[in-house]
Amino acid sequence: MAVASYEQLSPRGRRAAWRQLLDQCRAERSATVAGHAAALQEPAPVARPGPLHWHRLETGFDVADLPVLVDGQAVDLVLLARIDPTRYRFVARNAPRGDRGIDEWERDLPGALLIVNGSYYNGDGAPDTPFVSQGVAMGPAHYDARAGAFVARDGSADVRDLTHEDWRHAFAGARNAMVSYPLLIGTDGETHVTRASRWLANRSFVARDGQGRIVIGTTREAFFPLDRLAAFLKSAPLDLKVALNLDGGPLACQSVRVNGFRRKLYARWEAQVSGDKVSLLRWPRTQASWAMPIVLTVERR
Repeated sequence: MAVASYEQLSPRGRRAAWRQLLDQCRAERSATVAGHAAALQEPAPVARPGPLHWHRLETGFDVADLPVLVDGQAVDLVLLARIDPTRYRFVARNAPRGDRGIDEWERDLPGALLIVNGSYYNGDGAPDTPFVSQGVAMGPAHYDARAGAFVARDGSADVRDLTHEDWRHAFAGARNAMVSYPLLIGTDGETHVTRASRWLANRSFVARDGQGRIVIGTTREAFFPLDRLAAFLKSAPLDLKVALNLDGGPLACQSVRVNGFRRKLYARWEAQVSGDKVSLLRWPRTQASWAMPIVLTVERR
């Protein structure tokens, strides 16, 4: 599949492509559009988690789909994976040329059990936050990190709350790590997104639960601004002790390939916000992905 690279489409070009499909998106009047309309209601709707059923794909690797309900109606779905970090390894990867979307990452990493977008990147496709990939430090050496970090060492992985910890201390001994933001749920058990927003997008996050397992999630649609995503995750029956947002929008894709199970999400959604006016825009290709310069993968040891 073709990859839409940031080198090929500027932010202005990306917005122009979405605008061309805005009317078509609205005309579909699908459950997706209904969910977006619900997300923009005033006052903001309260999203509640639907039934949750975990399915074990192999020892230490579970998946689930968590419905997002407003007034009993599904408006989104969170695609979840729960991984035992003592059995699997986590790798932070960077492809700065912008030539890899989810299809290309799958092709180049046939052994990756899970692929999800990672933290933020700059205009050159390099990490925009402190980053370690297989022992190689990347990204800025000087950075004021106040949110969180994902950190993986041999035989362990964690999500760290950097509210009161320096990222250099958190990275000590890490083979793979990335700083990201905002922190959705801190180790104090509270949500850490204090600013209300109407900015909607496909979302991805990485978290740690009460048993030390790493939980990775991606939303199928663009129902959530970040503050409401944080509140939803806190209320969900996931036992999350800390949760960190990853980059969002059309690059918030996810792939799971474990034994005979296959899950593949091409993210498509983001909002364009101008003052109080919000226009929901759709990435035009349903079976091709935005370039993903930074990803997090789960692999067998």
